[in-house]
Amino acid sequence: MRKKPVVAGAALLALLGALGVFVVLRTVVGNIKLPQLGPECVVRADGEVTLDSAQMANAATIAAVGVRRGLPEQAVVVALATAFQESKLENLDDGDRDSVGLFQQRPSQGWGTFEQIKDPRYAAGRFYSALKKVKGWEEMRITDAAQKVQRSAYPNAYEKWADESRVLAAALTGRATGAVECRITGTPVIRGAEAATALLAGLKLDWGKKLPKTAAASDTAGLTVAVSSADTGWRYAHWLVSHASVSGLERVRFADLEWHAPEGKWQPVTDGAQGNTGQVVAEVFR
Repeated sequence: MRKKPVVAGAALLALLGALGVFVVLRTVVGNIKLPQLGPECVVRADGEVTLDSAQMANAATIAAVGVRRGLPEQAVVVALATAFQESKLENLDDGDRDSVGLFQQRPSQGWGTFEQIKDPRYAAGRFYSALKKVKGWEEMRITDAAQKVQRSAYPNAYEKWADESRVLAAALTGRATGAVECRITGTPVIRGAEAATALLAGLKLDWGKKLPKTAAASDTAGLTVAVSSADTGWRYAHWLVSHASVSGLERVRFADLEWHAPEGKWQPVTDGAQGNTGQVVAEVFR
């Protein structure tokens, strides 16, 4: 009977030791920054925004739809801030009640069918159409303009995404140079002619009749986009990089800079080729 306190004490010490190990492990693991899955994109234009590849592609599509409709950059900022708040720029299958997609639009409220709203181009187009009907939206705060369209229960929530949206809009409308950088690793999803065809199809879907003359590149597997100005060139160059993870894109060249998928950065052209501000060259993995 006299041994019981000793056994109980030993058990208590063991328990305390286990708890101590748990606390230490929890602290250590909590301080470890786990690697992100998939490619990561960084946008720098008077600020910095980090997105995953799906978010980046969705942001580029939202911007393209706004530009092709002839809307000012501020409209793109409002749309991006709205999508940030509603879905974190993810094309969601569900949400509050029957809300769906990037902007959490509701089929029951006349925004379109589930399938339509799940198309980022359709969803962005419907948002811009509604925004244009808001009198004086250009002079409103971002959150006020967005709320006029969305009628959210949290009317001031959109403003917190204003800075990030301005950074993205400056890059994706072509006002910033070499601003979208995405690092793509692993095996390409598609290659060669299939990749070039898919890339051209994506460009046409997002840009429509706004897309300049585009042709297959003669000396490599890819395509070229004829452009008339630097901002137009960067508009398409940034779009291409934004969609690189699903298009088999290996390299983009414009002016005196080129982006290469494994490094993910815009760097000066090093192979002696002269810079060309008249076309954007996109090469896919062979």
